[in-house]
Amino acid sequence: MITLAFDTCLDKMYAVLKKDGKILASKVVENTGNKYHSAFLISTLQEIMSLNDVKPQDVNLIAVNIGPGSFTGIRACVTVARVMAQQLDCKAVGVSSLEILSRLADKNPLVALDARKDSAYLYYDGEIRGAIRLEEVQEIIKKGEYSVITDDKLQPILGGTSYQQITCQLGEILADIAENKNAEGNWRKLKPLYIQPPPGV
Repeated sequence: MITLAFDTCLDKMYAVLKKDGKILASKVVENTGNKYHSAFLISTLQEIMSLNDVKPQDVNLIAVNIGPGSFTGIRACVTVARVMAQQLDCKAVGVSSLEILSRLADKNPLVALDARKDSAYLYYDGEIRGAIRLEEVQEIIKKGEYSVITDDKLQPILGGTSYQQITCQLGEILADIAENKNAEGNWRKLKPLYIQPPPGV
């Protein structure tokens, strides 16, 4: 099975190509000048497939981050995944940023990402809890024994570890999770995870 995984929702773009459980390519792309990393998504996918002699029609599963994160990044990810899966007649699986980041914790993960307005997108005990006020998140952390994963903005407030300070390949985690959910992979059901409405909605 060939899996193509990509993520433009967070602070970097991740692109991964796997074949029968083996990583063929794993690439990280950062913002360049005034260009957001999602602008390089298509060219990056073409590059990793070409370098490994994989044709688009060889892909069996597309794995994509559906958010929360950058609204622009979420739209880019999901749109490209839906179009590719439809054209290639392959499966597509969406995984949330929160579930991906939970895999960075040693045990009992609690993931909190900046949701602005003094709130955090919250995940703990295996569930997405929504956009929660920071005061409530602090109380939840105090009451439980959680491994807290957060971002650079919230780490000084909530403690724990910022994923932005860890060297890791989130695209590989995304691919692993999606392969375990392969049976769910109907591209028609793939949609962005907007815990809060996008700007202007």
